[in-house]
Amino acid sequence: MKARFLSCIAGVMALAAPVAAQAADGKIQVKLLATGVLPDGKIDTIKSATVTLPAGTNTAASDNWVPTVAIEYFLNDAVSVETICCLTAHHVDGAGAIKGVNRLIDDILILPATVTLKYHLNAGPIKPYIGAGPSYFLILDSKVGAGGTAALGATSAKVKSKVGFALQAGVDIPVGTSGLGVTFDAKRYFVRPTAVFYNAAGATLLETRHQLDPWVISGGLSYRF
Repeated sequence: MKARFLSCIAGVMALAAPVAAQAADGKIQVKLLATGVLPDGKIDTIKSATVTLPAGTNTAASDNWVPTVAIEYFLNDAVSVETICCLTAHHVDGAGAIKGVNRLIDDILILPATVTLKYHLNAGPIKPYIGAGPSYFLILDSKVGAGGTAALGATSAKVKSKVGFALQAGVDIPVGTSGLGVTFDAKRYFVRPTAVFYNAAGATLLETRHQLDPWVISGGLSYRF
């Protein structure tokens, strides 16, 4: 009888263990990340030009490393919605035929507002995921650089905000049972903003669309509650 009772208790505990583990996984996860923003920046299309550009003219955007906060809400064990918050600053240099012409556009400040729908794979304690969703690259500031003034005669420049799309993959690794963990994340954005250079009279000298398409690579700490 005693053995049967103990066996019964053990069975109940075994059934309850997954429920307890599931309950310990909260609905909200916050991540503090170090993030590398690694854009391309080459010219996709020259929309208009009143200045002569050498054949093979191109551009490249600078990389940047920034702190990032991500907030994630779990709809269920497998599906979550995540948004990120960061500011990243870049400049655009000449490439191709105008390599060496630096700072065509300077002090580009970007808020890459992004929301992704994520699917978490069932791989035991290690939790890989994939995701996708829309983004809006809000350009808060941009200025003509020394290269834009010297090469084009521009007195001002503007990079326009643009809607894009992001693909995502990563992994969350719990550390203990308190909700803490480490996380690694990679996003590839597809976004092509337009840059416009103006002369002193406000007339457009050059308008180009750029294949910004950055890789955004992150690693850091997570806390789920």
